[in-house]
Amino acid sequence: MKLAFILFKYFPYGGLQRDFLRIALECQSRGHDIVVYTMDWQGEKPAGFVIHQIKPKALAAHKRDKCFHQALINHIEQNAVDCVIGFNKMPGLDIYYAADACYEDKARLQRSKLYRLMYRYKHFSAFERGVFSPESATHILLIAPAQQALFEQYYHTPPERFHILPPGISRDRCAPENAAEIRQQLREEFNIAASDKFVLMVGSGFRTKGLDRALNAIAALPDQLKQSIHFMVIGQDNAKPFWRLARKLGIEKQLSVLSGRDDIPRFLLGADLLIHPAYHENTGTVLLEAAVAGLPVLTTDVCGYAHYIDEADIGCVVQSPFKQDDLNKQLLAMLSDQEAYQQRHENGLQFAKHADIYSMPQQASTLIEQLASQRGK
Repeated sequence: MKLAFILFKYFPYGGLQRDFLRIALECQSRGHDIVVYTMDWQGEKPAGFVIHQIKPKALAAHKRDKCFHQALINHIEQNAVDCVIGFNKMPGLDIYYAADACYEDKARLQRSKLYRLMYRYKHFSAFERGVFSPESATHILLIAPAQQALFEQYYHTPPERFHILPPGISRDRCAPENAAEIRQQLREEFNIAASDKFVLMVGSGFRTKGLDRALNAIAALPDQLKQSIHFMVIGQDNAKPFWRLARKLGIEKQLSVLSGRDDIPRFLLGADLLIHPAYHENTGTVLLEAAVAGLPVLTTDVCGYAHYIDEADIGCVVQSPFKQDDLNKQLLAMLSDQEAYQQRHENGLQFAKHADIYSMPQQASTLIEQLASQRGK
């Protein structure tokens, strides 16, 4: 089959983008032709992919999205495909991979009434409605089951259009046999002593991921422990506001910020704790990536995958409503208790052996094949 994959922007280090690429490559490995429509592609282009870059000239995001959507619909009408799979919400999709949380819920609970009078809101609300309304025929591949109730609440989406997927963690995140050697090499490379505490944060979108919360938690540590902290942030975003906050808090020397990179597994093995105090997070793939590497996790319960951390005792989950003092106390406790660290490390390694957290690309591809075949009948 000829499969069209749609996403607004591709860059190598985004969670949605990595999910798209793994699913598209899996479909290609099964013999299907892959056509991609995007506004921007950064990084290497996979062999065999036909990539159409459509670059609208509009300045506002909602206007760019609308122009892009109209252009790709026109192109697909002239160049028929067997199935249209979207990774961003928009009308006209056969299948939508639901990486993002319910926009309408966020607009109503986290925004003012004035916001809902703006054209920006009307546009994004209409694009979401185009996927989830009862009149739509779009099937939804859901990676955060809790979101289904919200979409049904706001749009009355028929439940048979939802298809639940397991997580899709890459097995290269699991701790290898030489994990201790890799850990030592990385810490030597970044001048982190064995007795120092290496706190890691991974993810693009520093504001959403809660970098300000993490900095405040580190600043609240007792002075002696604080001096031993190496806090490393890896991701794609503007770090300037957070450097200013670090200077204000007096922890600039503890902070390092690296741009997105391909060797994240090394850092998961080298660190002592992953901190991920997100404001909102549909899933939080990095939580599971840390877990299978044996790295204890400190996160917030708004992350869709936080329940895995709690259930398998691989770390601590700060409950809502969020309180900075709760995060501060949990961070101090996790960095101070070596026995608990070792137990959570072992729990993560056992979790990696038994949990069904690797098969998402394969199951998503099978569903795409099934739904595309039904569409053709």
